[in-house]
Amino acid sequence: QAFNSTVAVAICMGQQRLNAFLLAKERVRRRFKGLMVPFILGCALFMQMLDATVLAIALPAMALSFDVPVVQLNLAITAYLLAAAVFVPISGWAADRWGARRVFLAAIVVFTASSAGCALASSMNDLVAWRVVQGIGGAMMVPVGRLILLRTTPKQELLRAVAFLSMPALLGPMLGPPVGGFLVTFASWHWIFLMNLPIGLIGIYMTMRYVPASSNQITRRPLDAIGFFLSAICLATLVATFEMLGQGRLGLDWVAGLLMIGLGSGWLYKWHSARCANPIIDLELLRISSFRESVIGGNLCRFAIGATPFLLAILLQVGFGMTPLSAGLITFASAAGALLMKFTARPILQRWGYRRVLMSNAVLTGAALAACATFSEQTPVAIMIGVLLIGGFFRSLQFTAVNTLGFADIPADRMSSASGFSAMAQQLSISLGVGIAASAINISMKVRGANALTSVDLMAGFVTIGLFCALSALSFRRLAPTAGESLQNQTP
Repeated sequence: QAFNSTVAVAICMGQQRLNAFLLAKERVRRRFKGLMVPFILGCALFMQMLDATVLAIALPAMALSFDVPVVQLNLAITAYLLAAAVFVPISGWAADRWGARRVFLAAIVVFTASSAGCALASSMNDLVAWRVVQGIGGAMMVPVGRLILLRTTPKQELLRAVAFLSMPALLGPMLGPPVGGFLVTFASWHWIFLMNLPIGLIGIYMTMRYVPASSNQITRRPLDAIGFFLSAICLATLVATFEMLGQGRLGLDWVAGLLMIGLGSGWLYKWHSARCANPIIDLELLRISSFRESVIGGNLCRFAIGATPFLLAILLQVGFGMTPLSAGLITFASAAGALLMKFTARPILQRWGYRRVLMSNAVLTGAALAACATFSEQTPVAIMIGVLLIGGFFRSLQFTAVNTLGFADIPADRMSSASGFSAMAQQLSISLGVGIAASAINISMKVRGANALTSVDLMAGFVTIGLFCALSALSFRRLAPTAGESLQNQTP
C-alpha cells in the first residue's frame, strides 16, 4: 500500500510537471506567434523606410552614371513621395475590397519588382518611372500592413506589438545613410535597390506562411472616385509645393499658385466627403479625440523623421567635410537610442499615462533636435553621439505612444479607414518635414545674403523642426487624462 501511494504521488507530480511544461511551451508558442505578424510587417516597413532614405547618399554617383546634373535627380525622390501620397488614401478601400493579406502580399511583390527595375534603369527617365511604381507599392504596403496588425492583435497587446513594429520605422532612416555610404563607396549605387530583393522575397514567404487568412475581411464598398481625384490633387500639390519651396526652383508666385490649388482641392474634398456615404478619407474619424490628437500632434513630431537624417547628412558631410560612411555611422546613434527605448516604453506609459508622457516628451524631443544646432567641427564625436542617442530615445518613445494611442478608440469596422487616414497623414508630414527644413535653410541663406551653405543655415533647420515638435505638446494637452487606458492592462 505504501509502495502504491508513493507511485501515485510520483505519477501525480510527474503529471503536474508535464502540464506545467506544456503550459509554458504553449505560452512561448503563443508569444512567438504573436510577434511574427509585427515582425513581418516590420520587415516590409524597414524595406520602405530604408529605401526612402538611402537614395540621397547615392545621388552624386547616380548623376555621374546617367550623365545628368545631380540636382535633376531629386526628381527620383519627389516622384516616390508624390506617388505614395496620392495612393495611400486608396489603400483602405483596396484592403476592404480584396482582403488585407492579399493586398499586402501584392504590395510587397510590386515594391520588390520595382526595386529591381530601378537597379536596371539605363536612364533618369527609366529610374523616375520605376520610382513611381515603387511609390505605389509602398503606399499600399505600410497602411495595409498596419491594418493587418490591428485586425490580428488584441487591444491589450497592441502597445507591445506597435513598439516592436515601430523599430523598423526608426531604424530605416538612420541605417539609410551608413548603408548607402558603404554600398556607394565599396560597390555601386545599383545595390541600394538590389538589397531590397532578398528582404522582399523573405517577406513574401513569411506573409504566406504566418499572416492569418482571417485578416482578409472583405467589405464591398464602392470606390469614392471623386474623393480620390480631389485628395490626389490636394496631396500631390502640397507635397510639390514644399519640395519646390525647399529647393528654391520656382518663384513665389508659382509656389503660391500650387498652394492655392492644394488648399482649394482640400476644401472641395471636405465638402464632398460630408455628402458621400463612403469617402476615401473619412474625416469623421477626427471627431474621435485620441485619433485626432495623434494625427495633429503626432504629425508635428513626425517632421523629424524626414528632416533629421536630411539635416544631419548635410551638416556632417558638407559642413564638417566627413565622408558619407563616417557621417552615417555617427547618425546611427539615434537608432541605438530608439532600440534602448523599446525596453522602457511600456513601464513609462503605464506609470505616467499617455497624456502626460506625450506632452512632456514632445518638449524633450524638440529640445534634443534643437541641441543638434550647437554641433560644430570642434564638437567631440562622443558628445554628438550622446546627443543623438538621447534624441533617438525620446523620439522613439513619442512615436510608439502616438502610433498606439491613435487606434485605441477606433471601432473595428472603421480600422481600415483609420489606417489609411493615418498613413496618408504620416506620409504627408514626413515629406513636409524635409521641405520645411530645406525652406528654413534657404531663408537663412537669403537673410545672410549668401550663396554658400554654412552650419549657421543648418542651425535654422534644426531649431525650426525642434520648435514644431515641441509645439505638438499643445495638441496633446487636449487629450483626456484617461486617454489610452484601454491599452494599459496588458497580459503577461
